[in-house]
Amino acid sequence: MTHRATTRIAAVLTAAVAASIALAGCSSSDAVETPTAESSTGSFPLTVQHMYGETTLDAVPERVATWGFGTTDAVLALGVVPVAMPSAEYGGGNDLMYPWISDAIDTSGETAPILLDNVTNALTVEKVLAADPDVLLAPHSGLTQAEYDAVTDAGIPVIAPPEELWSTPWRDVITTTGDVLGVADRARDLVADLDRQVQEAGDRHPEFDGRSIAYVSEAADVYYLLLPSDPRVELLENLGFVSPASVTDLATDNATYSTTVSAENISKIDADVVFTQVDTDDALQQFVDSPVSRQIPAVSAGAVAGFVGQEAGAAVGPTALSIPYFLPTLVDGLAEATAVAK
Repeated sequence: MTHRATTRIAAVLTAAVAASIALAGCSSSDAVETPTAESSTGSFPLTVQHMYGETTLDAVPERVATWGFGTTDAVLALGVVPVAMPSAEYGGGNDLMYPWISDAIDTSGETAPILLDNVTNALTVEKVLAADPDVLLAPHSGLTQAEYDAVTDAGIPVIAPPEELWSTPWRDVITTTGDVLGVADRARDLVADLDRQVQEAGDRHPEFDGRSIAYVSEAADVYYLLLPSDPRVELLENLGFVSPASVTDLATDNATYSTTVSAENISKIDADVVFTQVDTDDALQQFVDSPVSRQIPAVSAGAVAGFVGQEAGAAVGPTALSIPYFLPTLVDGLAEATAVAK
């Protein structure tokens, strides 16, 4: 019998049978090796405050479902394979999983989780109930009040975002997950280790220090500029880069993590390096050759760190597993662009 929260009711849908996966020979050399789950080091009952109220867990959950971005990575990095998790239609392979996630599941040798819908879709409550979880972990997600109510009304405790949808820092996703899994100290050690990896990568490239960078993307002739509050830009700054005033000055009053830039203002993006991600090589070539893009001084100079492919685009978002998976590739591309900027 698994542990339940005090609100857990006995009647839920029968657990769906997930397909088994074979053990892989080895995972990516850059991926975090999934450790064996340890005994609880936390204090229970545990009450977690979030935007929809609070959730109390009587004991460490054994069956964990995840929703949103980054939580599946945190659960796996802390030694637990979820019973259900979101699919990855963008950046996932034929199995609809990010490669760093499928590597960790393969290494664990455990049954593959039930796949929920993509995180950009509404949460399918029936699929969550079919997995029969002890908790739904969704600290960085778009979980709505209605979705929260539907899952909790079925007796499954939910950890919702603490303050706003899609706004929880990646480090907090890991530490919140560690609290819920009863391995708070290990979660904080994991965050410290990831920060160390990023710091050491930046230290190996002193040319990054103080260089300005702008994260620019283009889709359907609309240019998007990511702001310093975005975790992807934060990662670049952790490597030593800085966001110039030309970036923040272009932000609209209601902008949080990104803003759009009109063609007449595109030349105002003044940075040593431009970072961008696209789905194909042709799309990258179109970006660097575009008369509009080339109004950006760094683009016209060729100082563009361009990363191609949905996998690369997804990996840039920092998580417990994507950072070690993609960090070497990220640093190499930034080093090439910075050399041009010199």
